[in-house]
Amino acid sequence: MAEAAAIQISAPIERLAPDTIRLERTLDAPVETVWCYLTEAELRRQWFMGGTDATPGGELELLNDHDNLSDEDVPYPDDYAPYKGRTWNEKVIRFEPPRLLETTFQGGQNGRVTFELFPEGDRSRLVITHSGITSPTGFQDFGGGWNSHMIVLEERLAGRSVKDFWALHAKSHEAVKEALA
Repeated sequence: MAEAAAIQISAPIERLAPDTIRLERTLDAPVETVWCYLTEAELRRQWFMGGTDATPGGELELLNDHDNLSDEDVPYPDDYAPYKGRTWNEKVIRFEPPRLLETTFQGGQNGRVTFELFPEGDRSRLVITHSGITSPTGFQDFGGGWNSHMIVLEERLAGRSVKDFWALHAKSHEAVKEALA
């Protein structure tokens, strides 16, 4: 896997409502490929969380093991270490391949996440909308997380490595804080 010279951190995020954020990325892969990275656990674990495959009307397990996201051996930050190995049980609300996936988030405790895919030639535009956020720091926390994971997906699809997910996550968190200020 090629190594990126320096991963650029930006925060294309907007707050749509008091409980909703939206992020968007154009990815170097067709929608069918990105769909597989959203729904197949083995591919999803490379950029977000593994667990089980998403299926129509089914349940979905998301296994939090971010060791898979760094190509180097890096420790979990103290704030995130308690979540390592935790499984979230989600419900698949909408499943419209290869265009739309909607699930609960954190067992429904922090709303829903909608993944929308739009073809742009041989590329895809991925739009993630997270609604129903109840956490008072959720916009910055979830926004920084989603932004970080989208960057990892972008790098993986381009065949590049991610040395240290947690360093990327910290920079992303700050970029989102600034973007939402």
